[in-house]
Amino acid sequence: MLKSLQAIEAYREGDYLPEEEHLWLKYIVQAEMPIVNLERVESLRELDHRNPVLDYVERSLRLLDSLPLSYWIKELAEETLVWSETAKGGTSRQRRKWQEEGINCFAHNIGSAQLYWQHAGGNAAAVVSGPQAALLKAAGVAHAEKILIVHRLIETHGLLGQQIRGEVPPSVNRPLAVMVEEGLLTSDELERLLFALNHCIIGAVSPVLWQEVRSEVMELIALIASGSLDTPLPMKERLHRMRSGPISRGEDFAAEWSRLEQEGMDSALLEAMQPVTFWYVESALQTFSLEQFLKVLALAAHGSGISGLNHISFEAVMNSIYYDYKGVKKINVYKKRIIEKYLSELSWQDIAAGNSTSGNPHLIHRLRRKRHLPDTVFFDFEFSPAAEKLIEFCIEAEKSALYERAVLLLFDLFDLRRDAFDRFHNEDSYLSQMNDTADYKAVILDYVTGSKVLDIGPGGGVLLDLIEERMPAVTPVGIDISSNVVEALRQRKQREGRRWEVLQGDALNLKDFVETGSVDTVIFSSILHELYSYVPMNGVKFKSETVAAALVSAFEVLADGGRIIIRDGIMTEPEALQRRIRFLEQSGLAWLERYAEDFAGRKIRYEVVGEQEVLMPVNDAMEFLYTYTWGEEAYIHEVQEQFGYFTPEQYVKFIRDHLGEQAQIEVFRHYLQEGYTLALQERVVIMDEHGNETALPDSTCFIVIRKGHEAG
Repeated sequence: MLKSLQAIEAYREGDYLPEEEHLWLKYIVQAEMPIVNLERVESLRELDHRNPVLDYVERSLRLLDSLPLSYWIKELAEETLVWSETAKGGTSRQRRKWQEEGINCFAHNIGSAQLYWQHAGGNAAAVVSGPQAALLKAAGVAHAEKILIVHRLIETHGLLGQQIRGEVPPSVNRPLAVMVEEGLLTSDELERLLFALNHCIIGAVSPVLWQEVRSEVMELIALIASGSLDTPLPMKERLHRMRSGPISRGEDFAAEWSRLEQEGMDSALLEAMQPVTFWYVESALQTFSLEQFLKVLALAAHGSGISGLNHISFEAVMNSIYYDYKGVKKINVYKKRIIEKYLSELSWQDIAAGNSTSGNPHLIHRLRRKRHLPDTVFFDFEFSPAAEKLIEFCIEAEKSALYERAVLLLFDLFDLRRDAFDRFHNEDSYLSQMNDTADYKAVILDYVTGSKVLDIGPGGGVLLDLIEERMPAVTPVGIDISSNVVEALRQRKQREGRRWEVLQGDALNLKDFVETGSVDTVIFSSILHELYSYVPMNGVKFKSETVAAALVSAFEVLADGGRIIIRDGIMTEPEALQRRIRFLEQSGLAWLERYAEDFAGRKIRYEVVGEQEVLMPVNDAMEFLYTYTWGEEAYIHEVQEQFGYFTPEQYVKFIRDHLGEQAQIEVFRHYLQEGYTLALQERVVIMDEHGNETALPDSTCFIVIRKGHEAG
């Protein structure tokens, strides 16, 4: 077993406190604040109870211990691995002292190489102008060549992986090739050494990742050993590599790049960043769109000036964009949505002209330099103290009745659109649930007419898929107000090779996005009740005028003979019907009390007539049961929605009043959506007002409206 592993095991067993003999271990275990790339961390909470740097070093050493290598190669590799993370260690006081001495505590490979140089060079290190073997030999330092080799290897630790990811230019690995030119190593020795090191460095992050990049690592090592590192990698290619995660999820990098150039993006400004090293860029920005990502880089480039700049760090963004949600690391979507809006309000022309300030006083971006690191810029988004407190309040209010109010305050503070299409924590599961409704939505296809179809609020895209697969002559187009839903759909389209289109647009103003009279079918599948519930009309939500605006908007873009298809909630008539509900769960009545307090659509009326039994108007009962069905996880979203807003008679009159004589109602039926009875049968007993068990009333309507005067 490697001596370094023996030292780590002794420390973990409590039998050994590292001293000067294992100074590298002493530095690592003294770390008072974890400095770690959060990209592969599952929970931030776990960082409080372990030393991720020591864990990583141990994993890399165990890989090294298992490799069949010569003693010389293994010795060099071991010395390199134990020292390469030391600049992430030390007490706070020790780190301040290091910085005063000129140790780079930010670029950890550089800082660790400096710490190793201090340790291995002894007193001579202070008088030698640079890490040169000849000067070390002249100063009487033993093993001078070995020290220089290890120093170079620490200095370039991890850079091959970063080069593959596009985060560093190829030139940063030049010091490795120089060792062959100086005769410190043969090209064959360098190749074997670098292969072993990178196996350990990358494999300790993820064995799967090592297998994925192994062949590319070997190609780069061969180039380094041959000295062929003079050709810089175009910045566009580096940026493409930095977007490997989003591209794997379906981002069409080439098409998006072309679109952004047409909209005024100055690619020359980005190309000027070719010599720069990017730290934590993928961890911080991988969930943002390509446009947002490039705007951040352009802001960094324009605001900092490229001359003399070697590093741009996004560590502060990375550390602030994550938090734990139910013990799992999540993107802080509150901050992310606000940052997205901030960037959307900056045009490329604004950025190029230096007019890169937002009108909102609660968010700015900052570029900072530190006196001891003049070649480095630190990028961050800075929220006002009020905004930070409100975001903290939103996090604390999750899964409570305060949550909606907290989020609405956040929307107001940053002038965000006040709707819940862009659900904060269950967006992925919500879109997945929307895709699970394929059986219900398939019936819609029987009434689709013509060749151009708009699906309003397409969710996960299930209806777009059905139309594409079953109606090859039809062009399906999804329209959604949420930029994040649109981005997810575009990525899926690219990933799966779909032919449907998706647009970001407002259902209340469709003529702004599609030509009047050019659409044959407009579909509102479980979306009108969301518009009714979330979109204010004259500042007030839950207004039928919002539904009217959506239907009129759709009618305007329809061609003659075109259809509007509606699948949505329905109320029961006569409205005076009463229903008794007996709760079979102890928490049921408390649920109802909470719901009646939180629901803003209308006043929910109920009378307690027994220990776990209430008497309610039928439509109030059903509105409550829709939310009760979904359970605690969905409560905060479902309580904001009113599923039924018209009775059948009211719906027919409403359509005729707002769409006029040209609106012909071809189909109008209503039914109980499958699943409600099954979901509720062990939770409640539904009875009529006399206490006789009865079936649930209809929940859902299906309406087809044709544009055109009645035939004959």
